[in-house]
Amino acid sequence: MQLDHLAVAGETLSEAVAHVEQALGVATQPGGQHPRYGTHNRLIGLMDGLYLEAIAIEPGVVPENQPRWFDLDNFKGPARLTNWILRSPSLEQEAETLSPHARQLVAMQRGDLRWLMTVPVDGLLPYENLYPAVLEWQGRLPVESLAPTGCRLLRLTIRHPDGDALGADVAPILKDQKVAFEAGPHGMSAEFETPHGRRVLE
Repeated sequence: MQLDHLAVAGETLSEAVAHVEQALGVATQPGGQHPRYGTHNRLIGLMDGLYLEAIAIEPGVVPENQPRWFDLDNFKGPARLTNWILRSPSLEQEAETLSPHARQLVAMQRGDLRWLMTVPVDGLLPYENLYPAVLEWQGRLPVESLAPTGCRLLRLTIRHPDGDALGADVAPILKDQKVAFEAGPHGMSAEFETPHGRRVLE
């Protein structure tokens, strides 16, 4: 598996977008809606085939499924980096390598994008939502239609009181020197090279 994208959640999409744009100094691009979970997003294309999404609950939309993914039903406070998502070439085959609580597969669609994704039935990924979600794109990748921004992810740091255990659980499915695990207060931070120099998104 390999890193696919990062997600920044907000109580509103405008808050999530403002947080991302202020941190990186580049504008987000149109995303779309996810009727299954009643959310919507905007995107930023990154180098190396990655992207960043700003995501929030879409006001007035009743989700087809609840709880919502990424534990967004319980999100409160300032917009922040909340999730990281891996890409699998064959998710149905590789699901058994994931944490038992992160093996529920859901078929998703947004416009002409289609993908299979791990979404726990309670919406909460292991390690208080810091375990990676995993998807398999079935067709084109969203990053292919995003304008280049000159931003590159340099390092993703995931902090959890049981950070060593989290790192050990992820090690069998991901080997990426950009991703680091630390024991400490719950949270994530990402360092980027941007047209405005090095920037940190938390």
